[in-house]
Amino acid sequence: MTPKAVYWDMDGTLIDSEPLHEKALRTVLTSLGITPPPDLHDRVVGIAAVPVYEMMRDELGLKLSFDDWILRKYVYYMEHVASLKPRGGAVEVYRDLWAQGTPQAVVSNSDRLIVEANLRVIGIDRPGMKSVTRNDVRLGKPDPEPFLRAAWLTGVDPAETFVVEDSHAGATAGVAAGMNTLFWPQQPGDEAPAGAILISSLEELRGHLRLD
Repeated sequence: MTPKAVYWDMDGTLIDSEPLHEKALRTVLTSLGITPPPDLHDRVVGIAAVPVYEMMRDELGLKLSFDDWILRKYVYYMEHVASLKPRGGAVEVYRDLWAQGTPQAVVSNSDRLIVEANLRVIGIDRPGMKSVTRNDVRLGKPDPEPFLRAAWLTGVDPAETFVVEDSHAGATAGVAAGMNTLFWPQQPGDEAPAGAILISSLEELRGHLRLD
C-alpha cells in the first residue's frame, strides 16, 4: 500500500536525541543528590514529561515542582541540542517523501520548544510544516490522540496513513489510531507491539513507504 500521508515521531526516530534526554534527566537527578536507576532509559523512552516526572517524584523522591524540574531539564537539553545529529537515513527518507508530494507531519510527546529546536538542528523546518506536540493534545502517546490530530491536520483517512516510531509507547499509539505503524527501534532485537510492523533496516523502511 502506498501511503497517503506519513507521520514521524521525533526523538529517536528522526533525530538521535534520546541519549541527550536521558543525560539531561540524569544530570538533574544527580545535582539533587538522587541516584538515577540503571534502567532509566528503558522506563522513560517515548514517554511524555508528566508521567516521567510523576515516576521520579513517587519512586525516586524528587521534591521539585514539575515546572522547576522541567526547566532544569530543558536548560541542559538546549545547551547541548546543537550537537545532535539526524538518525541515519531518516531525514533522507523524509525529504524523498516530501519531494514526491506525500503529506507528512511530526508527532511528538515532547514540548513544542524541544520539537522546534530539533527540527532546526536536522534542517527540515520550513513554513507550513505540520507538527503535533505534547502541548497540542489532551493526552500524549500511547493514547492515539496525537496521531489522530495529525490525520485531521493533513485531511487523510487514518487507515491510509503510515506512522514511523522507535518507541513502544509511540507504536502503540499509532496502532490504536488505526494507522499502518512501522516500529523502527534503536535497539536490535526489540519486539514490535501488537499490530505494528517491525522494521530492522533503513532498506525495509524505504520499502514499506514505497521508496525502493
